Amino acid sequence: MKNRLFYGDCLDVLKNSIDDESIDLIYIDPPFNSKRNYNVLFESIDMSDTKAQKEAFADTWSNVKYIDQLHEIQDLNLDLFKLLSTLDSINVSKGAVSYLTTMALRIIYMHRKLKKAGSFYLHCDPTMGHYLKIICDQIFYTKNFRNEIVWKRMTPSGFKGKRDIGTSHDVIMRYSKSSRFTYNPIHVSYSEEYLKERFNKIDEKGRRFKDEKIGTATSNKTIERLKKEGRIYETSSGKLRIKHFLKDAKGYVLDDVWTDIYAINSQAQERLGYPTQKPEILLERIIQTSSNEGDVVADFFCGCGTAVAVAQRLNRHWIGVDISHLAVRLMYNRLLESNNNNNDQRRKTKNNIEINGFPRDIASARELAAGTKKGRIKFQDWIIEIMLEGVSNPKKVGDGGYDGYLTLYRDAKKRDVVLIEVKSGSITIEKIRAFINVVNHEKAVMGIWVCFADQVTKGMRIEAQQAGYYDQDAFGTKYPRVQILTVEDLFEGKTVAHPYPAMFNVTFKKAYRR
Repeated sequence: MKNRLFYGDCLDVLKNSIDDESIDLIYIDPPFNSKRNYNVLFESIDMSDTKAQKEAFADTWSNVKYIDQLHEIQDLNLDLFKLLSTLDSINVSKGAVSYLTTMALRIIYMHRKLKKAGSFYLHCDPTMGHYLKIICDQIFYTKNFRNEIVWKRMTPSGFKGKRDIGTSHDVIMRYSKSSRFTYNPIHVSYSEEYLKERFNKIDEKGRRFKDEKIGTATSNKTIERLKKEGRIYETSSGKLRIKHFLKDAKGYVLDDVWTDIYAINSQAQERLGYPTQKPEILLERIIQTSSNEGDVVADFFCGCGTAVAVAQRLNRHWIGVDISHLAVRLMYNRLLESNNNNNDQRRKTKNNIEINGFPRDIASARELAAGTKKGRIKFQDWIIEIMLEGVSNPKKVGDGGYDGYLTLYRDAKKRDVVLIEVKSGSITIEKIRAFINVVNHEKAVMGIWVCFADQVTKGMRIEAQQAGYYDQDAFGTKYPRVQILTVEDLFEGKTVAHPYPAMFNVTFKKAYRR
């Protein structure tokens, strides 16, 4: 079973691409309210315009669309429709009702996709949590509500200067689809203070322990077994007590208040710069509690993909969805980079990920390229960010003669820039000459020209050849400074030819890694 990554609105994916009762665990961390910029994109050096992505986000969560979605809910869940209609008729903002309607419709379909023994986690904050709980109660039924988990994500020091009680927690609501669900108890380590206070005795073998009296229900057989294990001792008054050794202390069973996991800070090694990024240990706890190895874990508001990255590390299958093509690429690169530059493992990971929502053949690529101006921009983004794993130039108009770039790593310190130009319309030889001039002007070490195979002419190849060579490796292999790659080449797995082992790119600002 391949892991699946989808670019698009999760509602479309839920309706058209996911089988009913096929998922073991769903975790979502959606936007907390309609005004929050969930898919805010953090740019690298040259990226400054994120307007297109913000417009896509705003369109999905608009106050206009919610009326149509409310009518759809009427056909699916009449009680939920009545609830939302009531909120719409009282003193609740249109933005809030729009948000809740948009979420409710998607959660209805998520409920359908869960297996009967499946679990659902909804991550939210106190501004919308109370509304969302009522919505989930209508969809999952109150009898299947399991927990309201309080995650203390920051310390009070973050509220200095505010004239109010600080808000330091998020809420994670846990539901099951039925009374039969996966639950694996998680033990949290005792604090050093607790261990010092409670495990305050040392036996003749130097083992730290705490003790308790033997209960009246403890059988003689059990007492004899404990004696043989060296876990019974006699007090000075002649009473028998049971030893609990420090080495066997698992910790306490996890409850619904989590104070031991901190939010991602500016120094965290796992930090990717995504505004709503959650720490991996938080998702690790949720996934381990409510799924087993081989289960399917899904996140329909992936963001930077922490849930799917942890699911992969814990040997679960996964499904990830996000409306931002940059978020999809970020997730994709994150999953590949998790292999610590092991090329074989990276290739295996890549082969086990199916990316959906992008062209899969030349016909669909041409259809995307032949669309509106916005469609052509999407075509460029797909070529640069998914097929070449590069970074798009956000200046779509007057972009300076290139559509994107790659970064070559010669070694730990030396980095070279490779410019990319993507063409889907008419091409003249003057255009490739202009691109070569841009490569020279920008002092890029290489230029990659991408178009369809039937657009390539002999004159274009001559111009590219006359641009010379970038470098050669130890075996004398030369690498053209300007390379023409066709869309057909990319579908066949061909990519940029270069002499170095790694080519990485960063869209989101990442924490410095020591």
